[in-house]
Amino acid sequence: MEALGARLGRSGVRAGIIGLEGELGTGKTTLVRGWLRALGVTGPIRSPTYTLVEPYDICQNRVYHFDLYRLSDPEELEYLGARDYFTDDSLCLIEWPERGAGWLPPADLTIKIEFAEQGRRVSLISHSTAAERFLSIRSQAVVLKRPRRQRLRWRGGLLLNHSAPTDHLITFINNLQQPAECIRNLW
Repeated sequence: MEALGARLGRSGVRAGIIGLEGELGTGKTTLVRGWLRALGVTGPIRSPTYTLVEPYDICQNRVYHFDLYRLSDPEELEYLGARDYFTDDSLCLIEWPERGAGWLPPADLTIKIEFAEQGRRVSLISHSTAAERFLSIRSQAVVLKRPRRQRLRWRGGLLLNHSAPTDHLITFINNLQQPAECIRNLW
C-alpha cells in the first residue's frame, strides 16, 4: 500500500478531497504515509486517530490527513474548525469519510481498499472532472474510450470497468507476491 501511495503522491495531484474507504487494517494509513513521503514529508507521519487531523506544510501546499474513525457525530468537525481545511489549494486525505457524511464536502476521488484472497483490491472512483481527467491520464495506456454499454476488459492485471460517462473505475489486485508489478501495470 505504501508503494501505491507513493505513486499517487508523485502523480501531480496537489489539491482536492480524497476519501479512503476500507475496513480496519486494509492499509489506508499506510497508503497515506506513502503519499506524504512522495510529497516530501521527512518527519514522523502519525495516524490522526485521536487528533482527527494532522496538517502538513509541503512547499506551498497544505495537506491534511483526517482519520474519522473515532468521530461519533459529523458535527464534531464543525467544532474543530475543519471547514477551514477544505480550500481550493489544499489536499485533504480522509480516512473513514462515511463517518463525516452530511458534513464533509463531496470527494473528488474515492479510494476503496478491500481484503482480497491474496493481498488487497483497490478501486479508484472519480467524482469530479479533475479526478476523471487524472485517472484518464494516469491510465491512458490501458483505458478504453467510454463505451455506451458496460464493458469489462482485463489488461496487464487490471480489470477496467467503464459503466457511466462520468465514472472511471479501475480495479486491480495487489498480489502480495508481486506488488510492484501490479502497481507498474496500474500506472
